[in-house]
Amino acid sequence: MTPFTTLTAIAAPLIRDNIDTDAIIPSREMKSVGKTGLADGLFAGWRYTAIGSREPDPSFILNDPRYAGAQILLAGANVGCGSSREHAVWALAEYGFRAIVAASFNPIFRGNCVRNGIVPVEIDATLIDADGPITIDLPRQTLTSASGRDIAFAIDAEAKAMLIGGLDAIDMTLTRAAEIARFREADRNRRPWAYL
Repeated sequence: MTPFTTLTAIAAPLIRDNIDTDAIIPSREMKSVGKTGLADGLFAGWRYTAIGSREPDPSFILNDPRYAGAQILLAGANVGCGSSREHAVWALAEYGFRAIVAASFNPIFRGNCVRNGIVPVEIDATLIDADGPITIDLPRQTLTSASGRDIAFAIDAEAKAMLIGGLDAIDMTLTRAAEIARFREADRNRRPWAYL
């Protein structure tokens, strides 16, 4: 994963509550088990004029030229509810989003964001002035709105370490390789019969 420290970017305001994973990437758009090839299906039910079409719906926020290249998504409460499909986060990441700012997240979706390099910033997005670039400073745990107002946000220590270090779950485990090796050696001495 790409490490995340600070990001200053345009934020696309999709202020809706209960954006479920099927809205983020409908199942008909999941044509592979890999992390690539999903960006075109992102918000397909809202982004295009009809199912199966790739004609952009001009009323959808991601089709507005003002938000071209947005790397931050502003949303309502309970983002990522519904199924636990990781494809939703993969599609968001492939599209270019590095952070989602929302009043709340489904816990599984929040974890999938962290494990795929997207920062889940739990702040009521309706309170943010996004009429220009906003900055997310993960080490300081602050979001700076376009008007310069700093808003603090909470994130658990492990998620913060993973995102700043660009570490996945295996990489995080390997940061404790020396402890693991010491445990295995002590366990081998206690229970030699358990080791071949």
